Amino acid sequence: MTVYLVGAGPGDPGLLTVRGAELLGRADVVVYDRLASPSLLALAPAGAELIAAGKSPGDVDLTQDQTNELLVEKGRTAECVVRLKGGDPFVFGRGGEEAEALAAAGISFEVVPGITSAIGAAAYAGIPVTHRGLSTHFTVVTGHEDPTKDRTDVDWGALARAGGTLVILMGAGRIGEIARRLVDGGRAPDTPVAAVRNGTRPDQTTVRATLATIGDAGVKAPSAIVVGDVAALDLSWFEARPLFGRAIVVTRAREQVSGLRLRLEELGAEVLELPAIEISPIEFSVPELSAYEWLVFTSPNGVRAFFHDGLTPAGLDARALAGVRLAAIGPGTAHALTTSGLRTDLLPERFVAESLLEAFPAPSAPGARVLLARAEVARDILPEGLGERGYAVDVLPVYRTRPATPDPALVQRVAEGRFDAITFTSSSTVDNFCAQVDPRPDPFPVVVSIGPVTSATACERGLRVDAEAEQHTIDGLVTTLLHAFGVADVP
Repeated sequence: MTVYLVGAGPGDPGLLTVRGAELLGRADVVVYDRLASPSLLALAPAGAELIAAGKSPGDVDLTQDQTNELLVEKGRTAECVVRLKGGDPFVFGRGGEEAEALAAAGISFEVVPGITSAIGAAAYAGIPVTHRGLSTHFTVVTGHEDPTKDRTDVDWGALARAGGTLVILMGAGRIGEIARRLVDGGRAPDTPVAAVRNGTRPDQTTVRATLATIGDAGVKAPSAIVVGDVAALDLSWFEARPLFGRAIVVTRAREQVSGLRLRLEELGAEVLELPAIEISPIEFSVPELSAYEWLVFTSPNGVRAFFHDGLTPAGLDARALAGVRLAAIGPGTAHALTTSGLRTDLLPERFVAESLLEAFPAPSAPGARVLLARAEVARDILPEGLGERGYAVDVLPVYRTRPATPDPALVQRVAEGRFDAITFTSSSTVDNFCAQVDPRPDPFPVVVSIGPVTSATACERGLRVDAEAEQHTIDGLVTTLLHAFGVADVP
């Protein structure tokens, strides 16, 4: 039984350490801070107990004493307790106090360092805290000391004389007074200052000023405030990304969203996951495959369900596919087949059922058989079209889709129109989104569709489709989204 004090980093979930992710993946209990990214909680097992212990001005889930007691209590009963803390546990994170409480109670603990906002926020704003010719050292200090103390431990005059870079955490509310003390201590009034709010997050903002003007610059918490010559450097990269500041709603099923989410986040977007559907395998029996000339898949979900989810634990012997040709509706489906060790024999130029039907060769003999592995509910254009071509078609449902249960807070945000664009990747995502969000915002933000069938469904539902992907793939969808915002193709 161990309590792990894990640094979650300053906000970007990608900055979590490998060790931190591994512990979250097997946690029985997660006690998390307000500043820890909510998406990190999704790494915990489905049955893990999640306990909020955040603190902000006027809003306290648990006091520090209560948190200490909770960690001791859970440390005695749970095998793996993760205390997820914003930044680094031992850099103004009160991790030392929690470790003391655990040690006093005889509870085993481990510290997993995290990236402190003093370094991370500055880096994401394009500010190196040390730089040749400008700063050979840096000092990190809190701007918010324990209000119960009868003294101050911060000698601002000494810090002013020390030179180098000064990084002030939790000092937004007192920055005017702090700047005055630094100037009184000898720092020049024109010393550059940069305040990075919500550093490493999609809503990061950077305020640049000087010690003489920072007090009136509107600095808001939570901000990491950098003082020194390096604060004049602007090696911007994070805020310069093409979709930075854009909030994009993704309606794809949670099981499928990772690739799209990663691509959009790499381009700077805030991704709002509002999965309209959930995908689940269904029980099915695999017929004698040697009887078929073709095995057809219309989505990666069908491939995964057929080869991994719906079969016996031993899986399907690849020799059963000898002589069977494989068709895929698009590159994503073909890639899923490749992942299963199989090569696609037929891939149409356009990634829709109509194009696959056009590309299909004539049967080798009248009544040649085709097995179509697909969703339980789907359009009948393929089986009907292949039947008209002379094939005998068997439809094998291997998975089903159903409406997902959305996050009420996110539904409210979307209903209020507090986003910039929404992406639809199938007709079912459109149908279920419309069922989830009612009434919908008016005017509606930008709508981007993956293809004509999805667009037609959106129009039938009363949505205006602003852009449709020419290539009906995730990459095509992202490219179209960029074009919708006036951004040229990004490699």
